[in-house]
Amino acid sequence: MMTYSTSEMMTVAAARRLRNGSVCFVGIGLPSKAANLARLTSAPDVVLIYESGPIGAKPTVLPLSIGDGELAAPPADTVVSTSEIFRYWLQGGRVDVGFLGAAQVDRFGNINTTVVGDYHHPKVRLPGAGGAPEIAGSAKSVLIILKQSARSFVDKLDFITSVGHGEGGDSRKRLGLPGAGPVGIITDLCIMEPEAGTHEFVVTALHPGVTREQVVAATGWEIRFADTVAVSEEPTEVELTALRDLEARTAAAHGQVAGEA
Repeated sequence: MMTYSTSEMMTVAAARRLRNGSVCFVGIGLPSKAANLARLTSAPDVVLIYESGPIGAKPTVLPLSIGDGELAAPPADTVVSTSEIFRYWLQGGRVDVGFLGAAQVDRFGNINTTVVGDYHHPKVRLPGAGGAPEIAGSAKSVLIILKQSARSFVDKLDFITSVGHGEGGDSRKRLGLPGAGPVGIITDLCIMEPEAGTHEFVVTALHPGVTREQVVAATGWEIRFADTVAVSEEPTEVELTALRDLEARTAAAHGQVAGEA
């Protein structure tokens, strides 16, 4: 068995959540890395779409932005307008899963990518919403990937950019949002899934070698654990090789590894 990092474990665990043949609306950064790893391994027929218009994107290196020409290059299936991506594909109910990153997330899978601190006088101004609110609102399901810390997993978001399960319970339904909302949060420590009824995220799997105490220390709310907590399967040699080759190609092309931020 090859040795691996916690970041590699996170990316592999996230990639495994994508079903082969599904239509996935991909965010830039960690979601793009995980989605493309899935395409190169367990889900070769996944259809990756990006908000700039590419459908069936098959980048050889990770894109630096949604405007990266690599996404539209052959053998992408086609490129359409941004308005068609959102109106026909996303709002039309044709996206199976939205894959998003976050700066902050709360216990109900609501996301902040706007500011840290007060909105008018922020400590940090983040990249902003982009298409994330629409993806979170209209995709049939949503996956969230980010590294876990008490600064990123917070009891109360500084700003709600994208709604997950709102205030919990039937909040999302009352807001009139279609789809199941967030169905998984994948971190470098564990996997969380929404509890039936409350829709509060609870830990359902720990990555190998990770303790419950580590997860508690890295969470800003009183995190709970499912009655049965699994242990994630370690990355295979095939998965690690595909991931490292993808990162190496990206580093050679861009001088860095896209998606590490």
